[in-house]
Amino acid sequence: MELWIDADDTLWENNVFFERAFAEFADYLAHSCYSREEVRALLDEIEHVNNRIHGYGSANFTRNLEQCFERHSERGVSAEDRRHIRQLGEELLQHPLHLIEGVEETLAYLSLRHELLLCTKGNHAEQQSKIDRSGLVRHFRHVRIVREKDAGTYRGLAAERGVTDGACWMIGNSPKSDINAALEAGLGAVYVPHRHTWHLEHEPVPEGHPRLVVLERFSELQRLF
Repeated sequence: MELWIDADDTLWENNVFFERAFAEFADYLAHSCYSREEVRALLDEIEHVNNRIHGYGSANFTRNLEQCFERHSERGVSAEDRRHIRQLGEELLQHPLHLIEGVEETLAYLSLRHELLLCTKGNHAEQQSKIDRSGLVRHFRHVRIVREKDAGTYRGLAAERGVTDGACWMIGNSPKSDINAALEAGLGAVYVPHRHTWHLEHEPVPEGHPRLVVLERFSELQRLF
């Protein structure tokens, strides 16, 4: 059996650092009328457009913050403003990589029993850096860094791997990219929720789906597989 496993916020902490960067940005913008939730909504509008063009990762996130500041700053935009915002993006690349509890031993267990494939989306160099720093690559037979994780991507990967629907499961924390897209492609899916999952990845997951399993912790995969 093949197990395809997401990386960000499934194997290691990720979005919490983006949330901290956004909080610093909202404080720096200090808009007199918009609440933090309203600033988030304004940023979401920009991200929906730019993510389709530029993909994901800290560089695109920084671009989105800069555009949001340009559109909504009440004091204009100075060179210092741009430097400050870009520094937020640079710090995202430098934060330490924290593995989620139970990941190391669970991967070691699963890798002896199944073929593991690491499937993550985002900027290739940035994702590869996190994979390298994690020290987890030894547990995986294959690694795929893709631009988008949708049903078409999963179907293409299944065709490439020559796996049948019943012999492949996608495991991750993002309802939109990891769970619903995999189910749409005919794969099984294991949903491991994370409290800091990026809000643009939130979607309802189907109740009672025969190929969907919901776990509380990554370590519980040891009793499932």
